[in-house]
Amino acid sequence: MKISIISLTTAVLLFITSGSKAQNSSVNYKWKAGVAKVNITPADPMPMAGFASRTHDSEGKLHDIWVKALAIEDAKGKKAVMVSSDLLGFPKIVSDKIRDRIKTSFGLGRDQILLNSSHTHSGPVIGDALTDVYLLDDKQRKSIISYTAILEDQVVKVVGDALKNLEPAELFSQNGVVRFQVNRRNNPANLLTQLTELQGPNDYAVPVIKVVNAKGDLKAISFGYACHPTVLSGYEWSGDYPGYAQVELEQDHPGTVALFFQSSGADQNPLPRHTVPLAKQYGRELAAAVDRVLEEEMNKIPSNLVTSYSEVVLPLDKTPTADDLTKFISKSTVPYQKRWAERHLNKLKAGEKLIDSYPFPVQVWSIGNLPLVSLGGELLMEYGIKVKQMLGENTFVYGYSNDVMNYVPSSLVLKQGGYEGEAHTVYGLPAKWQVGVETRILNEVIKLSEKTGLIKK
Repeated sequence: MKISIISLTTAVLLFITSGSKAQNSSVNYKWKAGVAKVNITPADPMPMAGFASRTHDSEGKLHDIWVKALAIEDAKGKKAVMVSSDLLGFPKIVSDKIRDRIKTSFGLGRDQILLNSSHTHSGPVIGDALTDVYLLDDKQRKSIISYTAILEDQVVKVVGDALKNLEPAELFSQNGVVRFQVNRRNNPANLLTQLTELQGPNDYAVPVIKVVNAKGDLKAISFGYACHPTVLSGYEWSGDYPGYAQVELEQDHPGTVALFFQSSGADQNPLPRHTVPLAKQYGRELAAAVDRVLEEEMNKIPSNLVTSYSEVVLPLDKTPTADDLTKFISKSTVPYQKRWAERHLNKLKAGEKLIDSYPFPVQVWSIGNLPLVSLGGELLMEYGIKVKQMLGENTFVYGYSNDVMNYVPSSLVLKQGGYEGEAHTVYGLPAKWQVGVETRILNEVIKLSEKTGLIKK
């Protein structure tokens, strides 16, 4: 008799506990989240992205490279998907195709899709990116076309998989810190060991989003940093330091997907650099910064999602004439710059008009009480700083998002010149940005922030 009473009591307790968990799931887990990943390491040798100095195709890998997707859905059924990638950047022609296909397949608009690239310089060339920089033969061009088509399919599929995997979850956010970025415009790399103080604007924040499912399992870690992944410049595939950070986090947290999002680090370099052990070190440092945040109390994100997106037209400076390009060709000693000038001169000779503006992608999300601003191009540090001044220091700011078409200099850098201010020949645009583009971009951020309710009109 005693046994049956104990059994009955145990059963009642189990029922109550089970009911309590079910209630907590419906009350506390108002978000849904789904995550997926796909290996995008090229199967065969092909051209590598990022450096004009490379002279041949890839030779093996240090580790696999990935595209990963985190889908979220709020209490009202509003969805969005964050896509990270171990790539130099999505050029417009590739990004547009992917986002159009996601719209057709899953009904998500461009305001709901974030395509970010880590900007690793140890990934494959895709699409028409940096056309004049790479000296390619027909076989290499065919390999790029073939790989890009496969990549587009993979990205669309991984987004679909993440959406299929949606389940009740909680979201948390917080900023960590790590300090290996160095402003390369203000601190000469060859004098680094002699410097006692680093100059120039910096932002050492490590923005982290933690996703926990209803079982209490760590489902996904989204994290970022503002620094060029240019530790490595060899011929082996890798995600550079962000790749090693993701590997480290996924090994430390089995079953969890770690996604890296590049921030406004276009003028920041990891220094010192140029060795695999350094790339691993920075990856461990970044992973440790994320782990520290995960172990502390983080900010719970209310289940409310508002997304917005626009493409603001940014004017280019005076486009070159045929005479300008002819003179440039005769004087230039840089091979890729000559190819850039020759390509545009051929366009003019064929009767084509050179573009004088560019549609720049601006994306603003309000994830609960978290502002997330994603901007296109190679975004310089000052943009991250100024957006945080407008929306709050806990704002997440991503660059290299949705289209990487050029460096995006601040007004100061555009005035000063130098590589970051005049990189249009690298990216193939006919002219540098016109003075005032910073104001146009930041005004658009304000406009979309008002639309999402982050700023009151």
